[in-house]
Amino acid sequence: MRITETIGAVLKHKGPNVIPPLAPDQTVYEALEMMARYDVGAMLVMQNQRLIGILSERDYARRGVLRGHHSKETLVRELMTSPVRCVGPEQTVDDCMNLMTEHHFRHLPVLRGDSVIGVISIGDLVKWVISGQEHTIQALEGYITGAYPG
Repeated sequence: MRITETIGAVLKHKGPNVIPPLAPDQTVYEALEMMARYDVGAMLVMQNQRLIGILSERDYARRGVLRGHHSKETLVRELMTSPVRCVGPEQTVDDCMNLMTEHHFRHLPVLRGDSVIGVISIGDLVKWVISGQEHTIQALEGYITGAYPG
């Protein structure tokens, strides 16, 4: 579990967690209900099976609440981020962490061609890195104490 491993490996480790996408003509209120139901901070917006945007809690707070939009009257298309930065499964954990840090976002769709195969969050990447560090520490402790296989 290294930062040089691919996002495909992270998605495989994360396991399937299919959350239905939003449609651009749904209300923001419906989107917020779905975010709460699935305990996520962002949702993909798709139309005709193509990714057209992403709506995050941050989008709602900054483009919705602060501008006086009411969630029951505002459509997802009005607040979503579009176009969306995406990566392929061959990108590394390090590449994605740098991209997310540089551009100040927390959710990153993963596409194979035009098909969405998953979403990773900065939290997923931090967990991945911490897990890798824990494995390294355990291996080093084993080496130092002589508990390594010889």
